[in-house]
Amino acid sequence: MPRKLERTMSVMGEQIKLARLRRNLTIAQVADRATCSPLTINRIEHGSPTVSIGIYARVLYALQLDDDLLLIAANDTLGRSLQDLSLKHRSRASKKE
Repeated sequence: MPRKLERTMSVMGEQIKLARLRRNLTIAQVADRATCSPLTINRIEHGSPTVSIGIYARVLYALQLDDDLLLIAANDTLGRSLQDLSLKHRSRASKKE
């Protein structure tokens, strides 16, 4: 896995951990609400890339942060720029009669 992606996963795990702690919830409580094991919550909080996105979604739901999932890829500036480039039409000279 690229280092940048490892770092992103680690930061995301830390943010989920902080959200849990701000709500004064234990790992066991979040695991129970998300219907997964405490070990899985621990892996998420450490940024493990082996946990499925479905589990992440259930944990965010348990923390009442599931709307944050809608922010994934919402600001796709590169994609929008590429789309805009493909939409530009070439101008043709008018037909001579």
